[in-house]
Amino acid sequence: MIKIRNYETRDAAITWAIKFNTIRNINIRDYTVAQTKAWAPDNYDMKLWQKRVSDMNPFIAELNGKVVGFADLQNNGYIDHFFCHSEYQGIGVGRALMEHIFAIGSLERISRFYSEVSLTARTFYEHLGFKVVEEKHFEVQDEKLTNFVMEKIN
Repeated sequence: MIKIRNYETRDAAITWAIKFNTIRNINIRDYTVAQTKAWAPDNYDMKLWQKRVSDMNPFIAELNGKVVGFADLQNNGYIDHFFCHSEYQGIGVGRALMEHIFAIGSLERISRFYSEVSLTARTFYEHLGFKVVEEKHFEVQDEKLTNFVMEKIN
């Protein structure tokens, strides 16, 4: 059973590892090696990540005590990060995280959920009722990437 809990400081390293490995092993299907290396660099400063992940205060998904995903929900309905462990995709981790986000959003009276979604995650978001609002092109470490602003209105 997938358990969703609140982030704790000790989760910083595993959340970075999940993000890094998902980008490098899953997003590589839709992005080049150079793009994934720019998006998830080898030498990312863990102090910067610890601050960023603490500020976003994500929800943590666990399966049998192992952290297998994380996602956040900001006060304005923005989902900044949403990552499922590369070895635990397709078994309900993402759905459990998103259902938790929707439940918390309902309690907080959030009527619009939105995110900047990768090419890889677009279908997942569409299955959960999100619609593309805008296609975006942006640059990370001199690499051009494409993603989509997607939203779900309650």
